[in-house]
Amino acid sequence: MTDTTPPKARAHASASVRDASQASGQTHKIRVDVSANYVGEQSKPDEGHYAFSYTITIRNEGQVPARLLTRHWVITDANGKVKEVRGEGVVGEQPYLLPGQGFRYSSGAVLETPVGAMQGSYQMLADDGAHFDAPIAPFTLAMPGLLH
Repeated sequence: MTDTTPPKARAHASASVRDASQASGQTHKIRVDVSANYVGEQSKPDEGHYAFSYTITIRNEGQVPARLLTRHWVITDANGKVKEVRGEGVVGEQPYLLPGQGFRYSSGAVLETPVGAMQGSYQMLADDGAHFDAPIAPFTLAMPGLLH
């Protein structure tokens, strides 16, 4: 039997944020790296159901420990349909990151079109009391062979 599942599409994006706290003189810097894949075995293109998985790596590159409190995603499909998702933590956790420490998780999204994009931010709380956002740069979700 031949596997007709298309090869996985990959997208990579990274963003970092730097926020200097006046009170402590410490730097807050969270790096976010993304790898996205098309999931052919869970997609039904004839029904407008395109499944994607993504793996996020969050790394504290700053000098102060910080906890990820909430997330905010903006998901846009090729028709311009926008869906916003907000919630506590990621995959049921609110990771606490010491300087130099990272956290990796995987999740997914379903679009009605074979191409789309995601972007967003994590809302963080540093040990010095500073609240700051860690932006997630836009990344593409695409069925293989559609984009060059």
